[in-house]
Amino acid sequence: MKGRLSRGARLLLLGLVLVVIDQVIKILVKEHMTLGEQIMVIGEWFRLCFVENEGFAFGMKFGGVWGKYLLSLFRIGLFGALTVWIARLSRRPEIPGGVLAGLTLIDAGALGNIIDCLFYGLIFTPHAPFLQGKVVDMFYFPIIRTENFVFFEPVFNFADSCVTVGAIYLLLFHWKFFLAEEKKEG
Repeated sequence: MKGRLSRGARLLLLGLVLVVIDQVIKILVKEHMTLGEQIMVIGEWFRLCFVENEGFAFGMKFGGVWGKYLLSLFRIGLFGALTVWIARLSRRPEIPGGVLAGLTLIDAGALGNIIDCLFYGLIFTPHAPFLQGKVVDMFYFPIIRTENFVFFEPVFNFADSCVTVGAIYLLLFHWKFFLAEEKKEG
């Protein structure tokens, strides 16, 4: 069939769409909210909270300025390796499309947060050096909330959601693929 996109092109398009959605949300938050501002969307259950994460998952930090450089370079390396792996897998017709889609979700989410670290410090004020930008987070869903206890308190972003959904999807529906691949290599 003429005019039909290859598997690799469809995955690239999916990844680009996800990264664009992530970046549009983050730029809207940066431009229209002040740091620390909260907007109640659905009562106490769902809020938009503008925070900046200078570390990695759930706000954990990693060794100051040099730790941030190492973390940023590590993220870039993992993103590159995953991108190459997806490209190689996409050329193999026996690889399930769901595996490639799940990996692409993870890769796109990683790239969305890498963009923040690389460029947001240079673009937005206050300025931070290259590789020292902070990741913009905004979604807050305290799942279980009582007077003295909150379950799942992190503030996260669309890119984080892509990584999480991709990983959970692969674990639930494609774990047999990874076991088979490991046996082939072993």
